[in-house]
Amino acid sequence: MVEKLSNLLDQLRQKESGRRLFLVGAAVLCWLPGSALAEGDLDAGGLTFRDFAVSDNGASFNRGDPMIAGGPNQVSSRVLAIDTTNGLARIRFDAIRVEVALPLGWQATEDWERGVGYSSDRRYRLIVWRVDFPFEGVKDAEHYAATKSGSIRARRPTVQAQARKLIDGTFLIVFENVQPSQGDSGQRVVFDLVTPNPRNPKEGVLMTLGVPASDAGRGLKLMAVLKSNIRIDW
Repeated sequence: MVEKLSNLLDQLRQKESGRRLFLVGAAVLCWLPGSALAEGDLDAGGLTFRDFAVSDNGASFNRGDPMIAGGPNQVSSRVLAIDTTNGLARIRFDAIRVEVALPLGWQATEDWERGVGYSSDRRYRLIVWRVDFPFEGVKDAEHYAATKSGSIRARRPTVQAQARKLIDGTFLIVFENVQPSQGDSGQRVVFDLVTPNPRNPKEGVLMTLGVPASDAGRGLKLMAVLKSNIRIDW
């Protein structure tokens, strides 16, 4: 049985691609327990991209995806480098000016406002956005994290959501028992990482990772690996 993330979401019906907030006042930031949080930051627990990768020498990033072919504005993302030794590919999301590393065996696409990465079976899904905090109705990253947690709980009283400020000034929000989307086999856990612009507190980047609920602990460690490898052009 995977490690349990206690005191998190009990029930949530929010798609992982939904970025726009439904604001119902702010909530107090809570401390998130869990062994993947160490010294006020995310801890990969010794895992690396190799633990999530498929040894295909990066071939997956050159394959077309019939599920998105012909979709509006979606294109394959630019591959900057394939690192077979470390089990990763460096991907550039040009529209949002963000570079991420993804495990080999994944695929990546983007449109005019977001970058998307996903495992071959689509059980692990990553979305990266630019966030304009005033547009979202909040003043900064902390207000965004607190308000998003509070608004979800207010809309669904059975929901529990928790947010935590990490040591580098980013914010982690965790939602547990997210209802499955089409094609999912069961409940999911969603991790939001909000990174504020160090030069402009009104802007930030949101990285959302959704994983099966049974992989909650492993997914949190993957978020730590992703966080340590993201590069943002502010």
